[in-house]
Amino acid sequence: KMDDDDDVPQLSSQALAALQEFYLEQEQREGMKTSQGSSQYSVGSIEENWQLSQFWYSEETASCLANEAIAAAGKDGKIACISAPSVYQKLKEREGPAVSVCILEYDRRFSVYGEEFVFYDYNSPLSLPESLLPHSFDIVVADPPYLSEECLEKTAETVKYLTKGKILLCTGAVMEEQAAKHLGVKMCKFIPKHSRNLANEFRCYVNYVSGLD
Repeated sequence: KMDDDDDVPQLSSQALAALQEFYLEQEQREGMKTSQGSSQYSVGSIEENWQLSQFWYSEETASCLANEAIAAAGKDGKIACISAPSVYQKLKEREGPAVSVCILEYDRRFSVYGEEFVFYDYNSPLSLPESLLPHSFDIVVADPPYLSEECLEKTAETVKYLTKGKILLCTGAVMEEQAAKHLGVKMCKFIPKHSRNLANEFRCYVNYVSGLD
């Protein structure tokens, strides 16, 4: 008797790997939909991808920054998170109907969050969908992926385009001068922590009177 699978076309190992990844992502997505409560939004439900220079905040930091964003945005406020998915997740975990949030992120895995996800590449800071109107967000929370002036400067263009005024920036302590130069923000006393220790000291910067001092 012939081998049953003789005439089954063989996939290349590359195609197979891609298919497996697809199924895995699909499973994760289904899992997200069916899992209890709001765990779809829990920080870390999407794992860090170091190749994209991703580092999630600790639970406490994500909570603290989410609280700050809600307080700063005010009633019925609109919040944009640029490259700060763990703050977005915290906001979603707890938001009442009063706050609307949008996530601008390069990592397309976050597209599981539907219409609130906007693909964002800091190299094209203003190629944004028409739905994101200029100066339409009460506060913009940004965490540029790289500690370089170029990355900060380009992200700053997006921040200034989107915000009505308030800015909450998280980046390295070494970026203090550039942050002041490009966004007019000052360092807060609050020290953000990540779920893994980073080599670079991280700080928060704002351009308004915040609860982070």
